[in-house]
Amino acid sequence: MSIKDNLKTVRQSIPSHIQLVVVTKTMPVASLQKAYDCGERNFGENKVQEIIQKQALLPSDIKWHLIGHLQTNKVKSIVPFVEMIQSVDSLKLLQEIDKQALKHNKIQKCLLQFHIAEEETKFGFNLEEVKAVLNHIKINPLSNIQICGVMGMATFTKDENQIRKEFRYLKSIFDILKSEYFIDNEYFKEISMGMSGDFELAIAEGATIVRVGTMIFGERNYK
Repeated sequence: MSIKDNLKTVRQSIPSHIQLVVVTKTMPVASLQKAYDCGERNFGENKVQEIIQKQALLPSDIKWHLIGHLQTNKVKSIVPFVEMIQSVDSLKLLQEIDKQALKHNKIQKCLLQFHIAEEETKFGFNLEEVKAVLNHIKINPLSNIQICGVMGMATFTKDENQIRKEFRYLKSIFDILKSEYFIDNEYFKEISMGMSGDFELAIAEGATIVRVGTMIFGERNYK
């Protein structure tokens, strides 16, 4: 099937109030252009080098989401154009994003990434770590970031019960943070979870953003 047909299939599975981020890692610019021509505008990349290269070659109205691990020394390269940094996993990173966003007179949207999977390779906070960060920010405000919600990746498994449990846990974290830190903040509303193999489970468990790539573009070439 074509990218156009695949996108149509994915779109039919996603309610209109859920934001689709088309994950474009390892994919050539021509494939991204096809998704753009189908009306997609939210694209997600894992690596800073890739997002910079592709942003320079594609239309300026694309909203880029950085969804992979971000090192503090690379923040300055993406803040000028990135829509959202979904993978914030430390206070140091938040502080650097705030510093670089100030230079560009910008409020940078961010999500707090949580480690919800059993796999050790995934990055992310736990709940107590985030509470410590948010308590620190209360005393030492960061004026050029906007924490819009949470992000997480479930374990790569065929066990739907485990996947649901992990998504449900992320939703519970969101609810706790909303009630304790963001109750009056309308912008704290996003739960980014679910990929090609499990986005429908994620939607059922409360996702507001899903990140889908393989189902749209086919298997990735990591060579």
